[in-house]
Amino acid sequence: MDLGRLRTLREFADRGSVTAAARALHCTPSAVSQQLRALQGEVGLPLTEPAGRGLRLTDAGHALVARADEVLAALERAESELDTYRSSPRGRVRLAIFQSAGLMLLPGLLTRVAGYDGLEVDVRDVDMTPPEVPALVADYDIVVAHRDEHAPEFASSRLEVVPLLREPLDVALPAGHRLADQPRVELADLADERWISVDFGFPVDDVLRSLTIRTGVRPVVVQRINDFRITERLVAAGHGIALLPRYTMDTGSCGGPGGGAPGPGRSPGCHSSGLVGRPLAGIRAARLVEAVCRTGARRRPAVAQVIEELRAEVGQLTA
Repeated sequence: MDLGRLRTLREFADRGSVTAAARALHCTPSAVSQQLRALQGEVGLPLTEPAGRGLRLTDAGHALVARADEVLAALERAESELDTYRSSPRGRVRLAIFQSAGLMLLPGLLTRVAGYDGLEVDVRDVDMTPPEVPALVADYDIVVAHRDEHAPEFASSRLEVVPLLREPLDVALPAGHRLADQPRVELADLADERWISVDFGFPVDDVLRSLTIRTGVRPVVVQRINDFRITERLVAAGHGIALLPRYTMDTGSCGGPGGGAPGPGRSPGCHSSGLVGRPLAGIRAARLVEAVCRTGARRRPAVAQVIEELRAEVGQLTA
């Protein structure tokens, strides 16, 4: 079978339409349709069927996509074996990362990568929800994604997930708040507060909603802001409270990467930014940060090295 046609089939499977596949392959939709028809002729089975105004894969098409992943991964392994003759990983790695993880990890990651001759990382910040991650993997070598720790894992056998970090979510309070000097706060004590959350479907809002189910305390959300830095300013100015990631919350000079809630060695009273972070008492609330890639992608030394440097940066952050 022609490798170019198998790649076309995989792009169609990943993106869900002939038009989207054509965009990714930098060709016309008619060229994609022609490649799919030619591949059907090679295998002697229908690989697509009409679905409304578009096409979808048949069962045979799904089966061939899974095998195409294996064939193309084997080809990548062959290319990777050639890379092993070099003294260090080389090439360009495309990385998608959600904004707050970029704030937390990117400066250190890029410094680490700069130490490798011939290794480049092309970064894009993407405001992603968990259901959008598999489609992003079609465009990027590595996607740094996040999800509520109680949410289901990415189920596709065509994805490989590398855990990076469990980041606790703390309550962000203005420095003068009545609970600001408490080492921990009860969710019930915040029942009458005005909350600032993120858009529906994003992990932090998923955590806030799951806390509602588990405790029966329903937060009153008055604003939905996806940029945590804006949320921090609003909280510091007294416009509400929020649930924010510990290592990226800017609480001024409280110590540790990005400030955050008091931990070992941190003073519970330090809040030079006008913001304090406090853990919730008796409740585990966190988001999981993970590196997601196509199955077989880590066999490419450049991809494997960037993931290892991400893990090293997380290790330093949480030390």
